[in-house]
Parts: sequence; C-alpha cells; structure tokens
Amino acid sequence: MTDTGFSPERIDTGKPHSARMYDWFLDGKDHYAVDAEAASKVLELFPGAKDAAWANREFMHRAARFVARQGVDQFLDVGTGIPTEPNLHQVVQEVTPSARVVYVDNDPIVLRHAEALLQGRPEGRTAYLHADVREPERIVAYAREHLDLGRPVGLSLIALLPFVTDEQDPHGVVRTLLEPLPSGSFLTLSHAGAEFDPEVWERIAAVYRAGGTQVRARSHAEVSRFFDGLDLCEPGVVPATRWHAEPGMRVLQEQPVYAGVARKP
Repeated sequence: MTDTGFSPERIDTGKPHSARMYDWFLDGKDHYAVDAEAASKVLELFPGAKDAAWANREFMHRAARFVARQGVDQFLDVGTGIPTEPNLHQVVQEVTPSARVVYVDNDPIVLRHAEALLQGRPEGRTAYLHADVREPERIVAYAREHLDLGRPVGLSLIALLPFVTDEQDPHGVVRTLLEPLPSGSFLTLSHAGAEFDPEVWERIAAVYRAGGTQVRARSHAEVSRFFDGLDLCEPGVVPATRWHAEPGMRVLQEQPVYAGVARKP
C-alpha cells in the first residue's frame, strides 16, 4: 500500500538530492548526473565517504536484526532511502516472517521504487508513505493505520537527522515520533559525527548547500541527546563499525558515523 502525496513526474533532476547521492556512494544506479557530480565532490574532500555510507548501511542491518530478535515485529523506518538490498523488511522478516514495516521518505525517486519496498514476505506486511520527517504528526497518523501502537515498535532513523537543522528542532521531531510508541519500543539511529574533521565537514556541507540541502554533523554529546529518557543498549553511542561488529563486515575501519540503539522504558 502506498500513500504518495507526490507525482514522480515532478522529480527535479537539476539539483542533487541527498538520497540519490547516498545511492551513488553505495554504488547504486538510481541517481542522475547532477547527483554523481555532487557526490564526487564530497568524495574528493573525504575519500572515505563510500566506506562511511557502507558502514552506516551495515549498522542498519545489524541493528534491525538485533531489535527483531528482542521480539519486536513492527517497524517504522523514516528516511528509507532508495532501495538497496537487503532492505529493512528483508532483514527483519528473516527473523520474523510476519513482521510489519512502514517506510517513509520524501524523495520521489524512493516513491518510484516503492513497489520494491512493498514486496515483503507473504506472512508480513509493508506500507510506504511519501512524507518528510519534519511532519512527524502525519507520520504517526499513518503508522497508526498500519501498525498496532499498543505493542512495541522499532523506530529507525538512519542517517536522516543531519538533514534536520537545529531551527527545525530535530530532538523535538524524535520526541514526537517516540511519544506514541509503547514501552518496549526501540529507537535505532545513526548520524554524521562532527568531531572527525570540522574543516572538511564544513566544505562537505557547502557541497550540499550548493544543491539546496542543509546538512549538519553533530557531536557525540548532541547525538547522545536523541536517546534521552531511553535505555541505551550496549555498547552505547559509538562509531557505527563498533556497534555489535560481526565477521564478514564490508567496512571494518572506524568511520565518522555515530550509531546507537535504545529501548523505551
């Protein structure tokens, strides 16, 4: 089931989009020349950009499995991104075939590929909403239609909040998304870290701003604030590659991406 709210024909191919740049970093094919050009500029400034993207993606896989193994069988993934297998529903439905997943993203390219995101296991259910994280009340309302908010939900915010400026109150957005979720729900979150090289990060941010996208890395303390009031799971808020590292990971070297998972008490 898809709630579009947007016509794919309105895709702006004249400006880079963060989701399509992320697709380029992950060696995908769903981007335009303008996205590749901007992403290449980022790669020149930060040669490890592709490794950071893959480290972030691999964290999502490990964290989704972890939450599913805690007995959670409902997930709300905001900032889904362009489908890159395995997607979250494929990961969690390997653990619980009947798991339900609601995907949310504001990029019309993701909307165009929503059918791929809706092909879950027959026992499970997936749904997609075209919306912006800055509309948390709308997201919650849609989630209520597809998930049972009387039972725990896994809320996933992967590499999304750097694109929510301080003026847009990212911590308030997270609180609004978490508030209706019951005890036993989980928050999975990753975020670009500000400490790795502030000067390089500012130049990277300038590339995004030139395309019309505001982006902001945050410090460890700022990222940790997103988990206020929750019970952080071990090992806490750490670089993504250090969160429950597993054999066979594509990226082993520490990357400037903070990651964490926490349970709502």
